[in-house]
Amino acid sequence: MAKKNVIIIGAAGRDFHNFNTFFRGNTDYNVVAFTAAQIPDIDGRKYPADLAGADLYPSGIPIFDEKDLVKLIKDHKVDVCVFAYSDVPHTRVMTIASIVMAAGASYMLLGPNDTMVKSTKPVISVGATRTGCGKSQTSRRIVEILMKQGLKVVAVRHPMPYGDLVKQKVQRFATVADLKLHECTIEEMEEYEPHVVRGNVIYAGVDYEAILRAAENDPDGCDVVLWDGGNNDFPFYKSDLSICVADPLRPGAEITFHPGETTARLADVIVINKIDSATLENINIVRENIRNINPNAIIVDGASPLTVDKPELIKGKRVLVVEDGPTLTHGHMKIGAGTVAAQKFGAAELVDPRQYAVGKLAETFAIYPNIGTLLPAMGYGDEQIRDLERTIENTPCDAVVIATPIDLQRIIKINKPTVKVGYELQEIGSPNLDEILCDFMVKHNLAKKGCSCCS
Repeated sequence: MAKKNVIIIGAAGRDFHNFNTFFRGNTDYNVVAFTAAQIPDIDGRKYPADLAGADLYPSGIPIFDEKDLVKLIKDHKVDVCVFAYSDVPHTRVMTIASIVMAAGASYMLLGPNDTMVKSTKPVISVGATRTGCGKSQTSRRIVEILMKQGLKVVAVRHPMPYGDLVKQKVQRFATVADLKLHECTIEEMEEYEPHVVRGNVIYAGVDYEAILRAAENDPDGCDVVLWDGGNNDFPFYKSDLSICVADPLRPGAEITFHPGETTARLADVIVINKIDSATLENINIVRENIRNINPNAIIVDGASPLTVDKPELIKGKRVLVVEDGPTLTHGHMKIGAGTVAAQKFGAAELVDPRQYAVGKLAETFAIYPNIGTLLPAMGYGDEQIRDLERTIENTPCDAVVIATPIDLQRIIKINKPTVKVGYELQEIGSPNLDEILCDFMVKHNLAKKGCSCCS
């Protein structure tokens, strides 16, 4: 039987993982191309032979812009297109399906049985219904609880491979210096830095089975693997405890976005975050939707209280708010913690940076015109990082309110007074993560010091 020609439609994350777990070495298929969306400057590269398998793909696999999909299907006589990226509405998934089928090809989605890797260690996974729900702060809370019990927690972060893919096959981050060593983008640092400054190791890269084996055998030890998901993707690893975070500031997203609904349906625990800033009506909408699609899930109510280091620089001042980039772009949020903090502490004005944006940042505003009155901390490459610095420099304001999870001033020079906004998960009432993780530790014979909830 002739091989089927395949295009994997992705965004340099799930697409590479699906290839590695299902198509690499599979002689029934010939992957002729990847297409790229969401992340700038991915197209035009190749998935290298060193990762794809030199026997079947000696020249690697080219990556094209998704806008060329129909032409690629025709030119390469493609039989099957595989959709493999996250944080898109269900209608978008099926619009692409219609485009693919109208061009003559079949359409495929790969699920957990074909893509999840089994660990030798207990695995806790953290996912979400949308980008920007609060996965990272939930992951940090889990690590904090487990580390207090004397456990070695090794985190593995969803891929963000924007550099040299061969060099990024397996990456280990144990110190802030490792971020520079691996030439991380701002988006990568936002995810890795909060882990390493708390004293736990985090892995990332491209080949997630090789990453898992390295994490299991980390030189500092490993009792638990924590999957720290990206966007609203479902885990790459089979989970012993699956946690999903939902956002009542975007009610209904938990049943209308891909693959966030899958993530919610798979979850053992769903954290309804941000109940301190959402309306009761919207909280109840999310709660009812969760009960309808996953009635067995444990629901945890959570808040995201803010910390501000210099509130006096906000009150009565004209401020520029810098927020997490992906949450504002394909996450479609119009405000974040920085905006909430600026309003709460009495800013006289939020300065709109659009007219002062340059280069890649100006392009971001053109692509995502509905971004609110704030600046997304985009930094997928050196050029974009320079453009972020210049945009902040150009914007007339009294202070810059920074609500990214990293020390942004370590990356760029900011020529204005700065205010740092932080936010952590705070569970409200019971059940809470202490109780849930106590049960997890007992089940897996991990309790070393005795949990407060069962002592």
